[in-house]
Parts: sequence; C-alpha cells; structure tokens
Amino acid sequence: QDISIELLDVMGRYDNICNSIHLPLQSGSNRILKRMNRTYTRNHFIELATNIRKKLPKDTKFMGIIKSNAYGHDLEKSAQALDGFVDGYGVVRLEEALKIRDISSKPILAMQGVYSSDAYDSLKHNDIWTVLHSVAQLPLAKQYLDELIFWIKLNTGMNRLGIGLDEIDQFQSFFKEQNFLMTHLACADDPESPMTYEQLERFESALEFFQEHSSKKPICHLANSGGILHYPETFLDMVRPGIILYGVVPDPKSHKLLDLKPALSLKARVVYSKTVKAGSPISYGATWAPEEDIEVSTIPLGYGDGFRRDLSNRGNILIRGEKKPIVGRVCMDQFMVNTNLQKIPVGEEIVILGQMGNHSITAEEMASDLGTIPYEVLTGLNQRIPRVYHPLKK
Repeated sequence: QDISIELLDVMGRYDNICNSIHLPLQSGSNRILKRMNRTYTRNHFIELATNIRKKLPKDTKFMGIIKSNAYGHDLEKSAQALDGFVDGYGVVRLEEALKIRDISSKPILAMQGVYSSDAYDSLKHNDIWTVLHSVAQLPLAKQYLDELIFWIKLNTGMNRLGIGLDEIDQFQSFFKEQNFLMTHLACADDPESPMTYEQLERFESALEFFQEHSSKKPICHLANSGGILHYPETFLDMVRPGIILYGVVPDPKSHKLLDLKPALSLKARVVYSKTVKAGSPISYGATWAPEEDIEVSTIPLGYGDGFRRDLSNRGNILIRGEKKPIVGRVCMDQFMVNTNLQKIPVGEEIVILGQMGNHSITAEEMASDLGTIPYEVLTGLNQRIPRVYHPLKK
C-alpha cells in the first residue's frame, strides 16, 4: 500500500503503517512515521479550538462536532486531541457516541436520536445525551424521562428534523432544567441571508412558551459553524462548531472571521514516472492525450480512497511547490499528473491538500473544482487511508 493520511501519533503504535493521515495531538509520543509512498494530513486542532473559544462569551459552552469520522479526520483520535479543550461532543449515531465514550468522560450527544428500547438502554448505561425531534419519539422517550438528558430540537425553518412550533406543547413533560432546547440554522453560512434572524425569532417564541410552562429556563443551543462566524446573537448557552473546528469555512459566502488553518494535509509520494509521447492517451477511456512529449507521474490515490473521479482532467496537485494538472481519468487506486518536462523521481513527496512552498490547495478550492462543498471532500477520505498523528509543537 502506498498512501496515507498522517495525524498526531498519540499512542506511538503505528510502526507497520504504510498509508496514513497526519494530525496533531497533545501526546508524549514524538515519533513521526517516515515511510515512502504515503499520503498525510496535519492537524492544528488545539489552535483552532482555542481560536474559536476566544470568540465566545466566557460562559458559553463549546461542543465539538466530530460526526462522520470527525469530518474525515478520524473520530477517536480527534476526540483524544480535543478532550482538554471542549465541553462535550456531538455525533449523529449512537455507534459513534459509544466509541467516544471509551475515550472520554465528557458529555456526548447523539444528534439523530434513537428509536428502540435497546438504544435507550445503551444511552442510559453509557451516560449519553439524545435528541427528541419528533412526536413519534414520545411514547418510548417518556419511559426514560427521569433517566436521561434530552435535547428538544425545534424545526424553525430547516425542515429536516425538529418539532413544529405547534407541537411543542406535547413535550411539556420534558421541560426540565437539565434538558436542552436547540434548533439547526439552515443559512448561517451566508451572512447576508435573512433566514437566520427568522429562525432566531421562532426559537425565541418557543423559548417563551417553555418558560411559561416551566419554573426553569432550559439550556439553549443554536450556533453551528456559520452562526459562530456571523451571528453572535445565536451563541446563547452553548455552540457547536463543526467544519470550522477543522480549519475550513463552510461556504464561499462565509466570512473568514477566525484564524482558520486546515487541520489536514493530504500528501503522497510518486510511485511511477515516465515520458509520454505526443498523441499517446492516458488512463481509462483515453480521454486525454498530450499535444507534445511530456513527463507524467503516477500518484497512489484514487476513488477507492475517496478521491473523487470527478477530478479527472480538471483537478490539480502540488509538485515542487507548483500546481500540476491531473490528466486522464482518476482510477480506483491511482491518478496521473502532467509534470510537463520535469522528471519527478519515484518517492518524491507531493501535496494533494495542503501547502507546499508559496502555493496551497484547500478543501474549499477542491470543492469548487468539483461543484460541491468542502464537507463532501473531507468526509469522503475513507478508512483505506490510515491516519498518522504528529505531536503538537510546544
């Protein structure tokens, strides 16, 4: 195997890994794996978390969202990196929450909720929070009313999950001091969208109803990454940064109001180089051929690793600090790059995501090339690329 994503080496037990992603964690281990033909990621979790924390009011809590394998950065290792800097974790599924519980004693929220007695029992036995977002959940949830902490999720405009404002009266038995009231902001990535203020107004209306029927104010939770960047009115009692926790802005319309450095660098080493004659096609389907003789290098990464086939004949990587185009179709395990007349030796490191010299390729840029969002680029980096962790520099 010839690829890897490198992260901080927390446990110091990666001696046999050939492929990895690199991220930084606080750790006593200082070993950095040095093998040929790997893909890496580097992580500034601690600095990112600290920068986000500085933007918040002193009493506002901080939930780190590490769903979907921590946005491709590795769920368990990211939790280890962040444990001293967050007040809790948010994931989607119970299975993710259980993995974190083996690592951390901090609060964990399973944001999609659960739907069976076995799942509720697992929440109870592992002290995991859950979400109520539907009237259909009520009969089972009421059996655990006094045994769990519930987050009541309102639908204020996203129309994905959430209790309608005309349904909230059915949840009065859950109006308790320890429970949370939350919603999800649909357009906070865009600082010009009026929808965030519309959602905030609906949320405040529901909060008034809650307080009219309860002796205590619930813990309120609105702001996602976009809210943290653009709408301080949404900070309330707790925020839940997602993609900005990994140094990436959520949308091209977003203002980069924090010092965000990508937590991940994806690197590899050339596994094959050759001269390709003018007119000789490259890769499946013979979709591209050079007009003159060129040098071509093969990179050991493909759609089998989550590197998108849509980058065929359109994406770029960095070689020797310069952008070089991907030529021909991306294969399952490799893709090819036109290095013009530069002969790149086997084993030379290249950058797919990250910085080299004065140039960089970001997840945002790759997403733009693909006509998608950086979330999809990052979460697509699958587990065939192992992660290797770099120790945090003091």
